[in-house]
Amino acid sequence: MCGAPVVLNMLTNGEGNQPLPNPVQILTAGAPPPAAVLLRTESLGFVVGHGYGLTETAGLVVSCAWKRNWDRYPATERARLKSRQGVRTAGFTEVEVVDPDSGRRVKRDGSEVGEVVLRGGCVMLGYLKDPIGTAKCMTEEGWFFTGDVGVMHPDGYLEIRDRSKDVIISGGENISSVEVESVLYGHPAVNEAAVVARPDEYWGETPCAFVSLKQAGTTEKELIEFCRAKMPRYMVPKTVVFKDELPKTSTGKIQKYLLRESAKQMGSSKLSRL
Repeated sequence: MCGAPVVLNMLTNGEGNQPLPNPVQILTAGAPPPAAVLLRTESLGFVVGHGYGLTETAGLVVSCAWKRNWDRYPATERARLKSRQGVRTAGFTEVEVVDPDSGRRVKRDGSEVGEVVLRGGCVMLGYLKDPIGTAKCMTEEGWFFTGDVGVMHPDGYLEIRDRSKDVIISGGENISSVEVESVLYGHPAVNEAAVVARPDEYWGETPCAFVSLKQAGTTEKELIEFCRAKMPRYMVPKTVVFKDELPKTSTGKIQKYLLRESAKQMGSSKLSRL
């Protein structure tokens, strides 16, 4: 089987779910999967594979190759490791994370953020009849700038933190919407979560979370306090909007551009400076 993380989320949120009688292999890609979703998926008997690729690379070019010694780790740690995108697939040439301005490779420390760049035989030559678009993302040396923001871990495993257009800049701090979403997915009442930027008169932007619940009853204050206990204060959503269902594409990807527009129409959050 295969499906985007939102498909895994739907599979694991069904009422009366029972563990599978036999293991079932499932591949997920298309968006960074929250570790909490992977944990629930594997608890039902699925064996999850995780990969990363783009239309411009003709499919998967990075896969989270599993190491046997990781089987000894607690389930939560295994899920965290598997939520990383991984290492290059066989036959693919190079995967790096670089500073988009200088082109310098970032430190392999799992914390310094940069843009993911790829080079190899399956990377496109360019966009058809679009030399300007091609020049924006391809270098003469064949590097493709993906527009994805990520880190490289000491063991050489890539982790996507966000799309560059989805990064929230609040008071000069860059906030990964994916990191905030991963925390929200850890709340037992949350069915789906997507975090986008909302205009703010003082901070410039603040995180705005769009959430669908498994059942009514959870409040905005409760979710904000839940996040506050698990992340730095500047990353905590300042607004939570409840919806019955989040907008998705035909393949199950959440349509963040629609949510960004909704947040923009809400206007400035006009919060205090604290």
